[in-house]
Amino acid sequence: MQKKLIALAVASLASGAALAQTNVTVYGIADAGYVYSSGSAGKDDFQNGDKIGGNNTFSGIQSGLLSGSRIGFKGEEALGNGLKAVFTLEYSLGIDGNGGIGSGTGSSLNSRQQFVGLQSDKLGTVALGRQYAPGYQATVNNDPFAGAAFSPTVFLTSNAANTINPGSNARWNNAATYTSPNWSGFTAKANYSFGERAVNGMFNSKDTSTTDNGMFGIGGNYSNGPLNIDLVYQTRQKVYGLYGSVPAFGANFSGTGDGKDINEYYIGGSYDFKVVKVMGSWQQQNDKNPLTNTTYGNLDNTIWTVGAVVPVMAASNILFSYGNLGWDMGRQPDGEKLLNNNSQSAALGWTTAMSKRTTLYAGYVWTSNDNYSSASGPAAGVGAVNEDNNTFLAGVRHTF
Repeated sequence: MQKKLIALAVASLASGAALAQTNVTVYGIADAGYVYSSGSAGKDDFQNGDKIGGNNTFSGIQSGLLSGSRIGFKGEEALGNGLKAVFTLEYSLGIDGNGGIGSGTGSSLNSRQQFVGLQSDKLGTVALGRQYAPGYQATVNNDPFAGAAFSPTVFLTSNAANTINPGSNARWNNAATYTSPNWSGFTAKANYSFGERAVNGMFNSKDTSTTDNGMFGIGGNYSNGPLNIDLVYQTRQKVYGLYGSVPAFGANFSGTGDGKDINEYYIGGSYDFKVVKVMGSWQQQNDKNPLTNTTYGNLDNTIWTVGAVVPVMAASNILFSYGNLGWDMGRQPDGEKLLNNNSQSAALGWTTAMSKRTTLYAGYVWTSNDNYSSASGPAAGVGAVNEDNNTFLAGVRHTF
């Protein structure tokens, strides 16, 4: 009898411990498709050089066209009184080749997001780790393609080296975030990313600070019924070192921080009329740091987009987006123009939900780059200044 009681007590304790364990969910996306992109190779400089002849062309299978391929683990543990411990660990996958977890093209893409925090039903969520800045979700909300790799919103903001975008620039390391509860359709998010620049006493100038290369962002979202509105402000504080790289023929323009801030502003919105959902956005980057390969100039730019989603049949959508990237780099002392013109792009897409988890998609993207502009395009290495490029794609996405 005594042995039975002891066994029963041990079993009861083990059961209680099991109930207290964190609930973990494994999730992910497997997405791959075929891409063909082609455009003239352009001229021998980014302004008005001689024609080179021939085309820049890409043809192949790419991972993560409609949504980035990934695998993730998230969980929570109830702590009582409406408080939870939460975590997320999410990693990129490159399923078109020998690409396992963390198979991005650079170290910043290995981890999409990874954080741990506390969540309160009444007070909101505080989290620490690599996390999305407010501009990430805002740009996804107001993009007909919801941040797809071939969306004009995505590659124009990435080419401009902006942090308000739906890509890797909007994932910040060393970040502390606060996300509010939903107050009658309104939510707010604030994010501070520590630059983690060490201050080593006498060997540093008096201007060196632990806030150097820090980033701060704040955003508000109102979503109620058919209406969605996003406002975002993000800043990179006292930037030092190389940041951003803008593709232009011959040599990329890269920012070189000399201690000045870079400020970004965004407003976007959408309205669902049921027969069509319309959306648009406007954003600006104000940068006073110099470029690496010029005496003057900076990465000032303005981007605006419009788009629509039209539901057709039972489970399909027609997607349309148009975007324009306008540069305002200024001039060299001798009067030579830098990037001061436009890149524009239009994308047309089709999605069909084969089930709740599997989606087929196809798309066409046209991009036109003026002279004195960047070499933009959805396929790397195809865009050229003062030339057009065309991209066709089709693929399948499965979520789990």
